[in-house]
Amino acid sequence: MPAFLIMPVDYLRTLTATERSRRSNVHLGIFLTFNAGAINAGGFLAVNEYTSHMTGVVSTMADELALGHIDMVLGALTSLIAFVIGAATSAIMINWARRRQSPHEYSMPLLLEAGLLLAFGLLGEYHHVISTSIGLTIAVLSFLMGLQNAMITKVSNAEIRTTHVTGLMTDIGIELGKLFYWNQSPDTVSKPAVRANFDKLKLHSLLVTTFFLGGVLGALGFKHVGYIATVPPAIALAILSSMTFLPERR
Repeated sequence: MPAFLIMPVDYLRTLTATERSRRSNVHLGIFLTFNAGAINAGGFLAVNEYTSHMTGVVSTMADELALGHIDMVLGALTSLIAFVIGAATSAIMINWARRRQSPHEYSMPLLLEAGLLLAFGLLGEYHHVISTSIGLTIAVLSFLMGLQNAMITKVSNAEIRTTHVTGLMTDIGIELGKLFYWNQSPDTVSKPAVRANFDKLKLHSLLVTTFFLGGVLGALGFKHVGYIATVPPAIALAILSSMTFLPERR
């Protein structure tokens, strides 16, 4: 391998390696959060529905059921089930590799996501499958969101979520409340002072910003080049997930 490629390959390998550090978890989380924002925003322009927002999906089911729109209820239910199946698939793949001490524990879900995302872009651009199968498209995108979110959740021990912006904003609000809390009691033994977790505040703020930037880029990409805009993220995911398949440098 050329010398100028050794350091980038070693770095990328750490992002999906079985031996984890908080740094590798955060860097992988940032990459996947950007990717989730792009897929979510671009997918909305494609099918007029956000596929990572399961709170909204459940609310839609309730609203449409109250209005008697059973077909809309079934569509939202399909999205919800696909998200859950994606998360379950990720857990199965990770646990299967973990029990066999495979070095591809976290790379396999990403490789599957890359393949499905690439198929989504190519089929939508060249075969117009998307325009005739909106329900299937929503299910595939929801599956991808569940797959990715479960993967980073297991990697980071639930510290990082790539699509749950509501939870991130809630945690940001909690830490800001701690930051501006007025500690008047001098007795820090029986009543410890309230202190903000700056690491958590910084991380969650970074994830929200990354999700937003990914959404902007994804929306612009779909607006200007269409479904083919999903190909670069798919290739990036494929490259990232393939690093553990390369022979390690001795």
